[in-house]
Amino acid sequence: MATTTATAIFGAGCFWGVEAFFEQIEGVVSTRVGYSGGLLENPTYEQVKAGNTGHAEVIKIEFDPTVISYIELLNKLFEIHDPTTLNRQGIDIGHQYRSAIFYTDEDQKIEAEGKITALKEQAVYKLPIVTEVRPASTFYDAEEYHQKYFQKNGSAACGI
Repeated sequence: MATTTATAIFGAGCFWGVEAFFEQIEGVVSTRVGYSGGLLENPTYEQVKAGNTGHAEVIKIEFDPTVISYIELLNKLFEIHDPTTLNRQGIDIGHQYRSAIFYTDEDQKIEAEGKITALKEQAVYKLPIVTEVRPASTFYDAEEYHQKYFQKNGSAACGI
């Protein structure tokens, strides 16, 4: 019997570190890094990095919801990045490194907004949460050399 997977798309700064983190989680079937949320079709890394396309560096996660839930993935997302810094994660500065959740259906939207509300009510962060929650738009795969970057290169400068 084939397992049905679901998709999560998150922006949390440099996609290399975000992918390295999420690909180790049980229930994550596959990951791809890429670009989403911008206006230019088929953007390149150089275009996104320059900040002219409106895209965020994102990770697309295919996961098995019978092993890990979307809300558990959201919990992990908020563990690994600072959702209070606008257009910045660590040394990575620019709207392409923004904190973002691109939901694929209404349930994901409700869960994402609920998670943010809960974090605010619990006063987990001293500063306001600036994570954007918006519908998933076209996901463009990053160039192949960005996929599994840490596995291929050992390490790199990255805010995560």
